[in-house]
Amino acid sequence: MSAAEILREARSAGIDLRVEGDDLALHAQAPPPADLLQRLVRYKPEIVALLRPGRDGWSAEDWQVYFDERAGIAEFDGGLPRREAEARAFECCLVEWLNRTFERSPPGQCLACGGGDHAHDVLVPHGIEPTGHVWLHSRCWPDWYAGQKADAAEALKDMGIVPPAKFPDDFGKNGSA
Repeated sequence: MSAAEILREARSAGIDLRVEGDDLALHAQAPPPADLLQRLVRYKPEIVALLRPGRDGWSAEDWQVYFDERAGIAEFDGGLPRREAEARAFECCLVEWLNRTFERSPPGQCLACGGGDHAHDVLVPHGIEPTGHVWLHSRCWPDWYAGQKADAAEALKDMGIVPPAKFPDDFGKNGSA
């Protein structure tokens, strides 16, 4: 069982959990089941980490809500089967993570290789204002971008959001999300 699963179970049992300093504060209308309290104590550090906002301003719980909302929209409003809806929601999370953790680099220097403009391989800005740009050579972009996506997938996995089996890694090409 993971901390994310225990957090969902506690919420389902009517327990409101909050981080207060380094402590986990619980509020409930009725006393929680003893076995659930034991799991909350056992996984307290992981649950606190899930509830505490990251450098992007969102907690793991915020990410889970974002994923669940996107999956629900795709399934119920879009008519997709649950597996496809979750694949689309995962893609949305990847893109949102990339947008929220965007790197910037100084103009005139490729973030990937450190080189400058070359006559046949100029630096190209990637990103939009006001977040800034990362400057990359066209030849450096594919590997840099693949690394960014891998970092995003790993960060999401650490928060309990994993891609469905046989996840299509195409970001909207050929008719998918």
